[in-house]
Amino acid sequence: MLFDDTYKTIAQSAEGLFKDKGSKFIAYAYPVSSDEQVKTILQQLRAEHPKARHHCWALRLTPDKSVFRLQDDGEPSGTGGRPILNAILSADLTNILIVVVRYFGGTLLGVPGLINAYRTAAADAISVAQVIEKTVNDIYEITFDYLVMNDVMKLIKDQQLNVIFQSFDSTSTMRFEVRKSQVNVVADRLSNIQGLEAKYLYTG
Repeated sequence: MLFDDTYKTIAQSAEGLFKDKGSKFIAYAYPVSSDEQVKTILQQLRAEHPKARHHCWALRLTPDKSVFRLQDDGEPSGTGGRPILNAILSADLTNILIVVVRYFGGTLLGVPGLINAYRTAAADAISVAQVIEKTVNDIYEITFDYLVMNDVMKLIKDQQLNVIFQSFDSTSTMRFEVRKSQVNVVADRLSNIQGLEAKYLYTG
């Protein structure tokens, strides 16, 4: 197979902690699916930790793991967001946001100390999180005549497709997920059903 049609993320939010020379680094890991969620989460954490000195974070998105963002939030460049991202990369996770909230303890940790602290706090949150594997699915919509309903239902059952929407009338509509590795087989079978129209919507 030319591509991997699974990816790893976390099932729900998790917390980690690292302390060094009085400074406290609290890591919060969240499963996310879009950039928009970051703003809301950061607002919540800033409200919960108004006395914290920094809120550094890193984000990795999409099943192919190609989108990432990071933020040092006032820490020396490369000492906050980058080590958090490295913890995400080494765990091979995506669709995840980790924010590390730092309370300053009065002693400067220096660049190596900061890098270690942010990476270790993030890794601690990952270590307690429940890591799950998800499949990369293409979403298709089909419209078909009621007369071929049996053929359609047999295909759905044979390929164990997850139907996410259906409407049955003289012309019926159905929306379902197809795992990437199954797409060719399913498309082939669909093309053999008389009068059926299929269109690709998006990948989820």
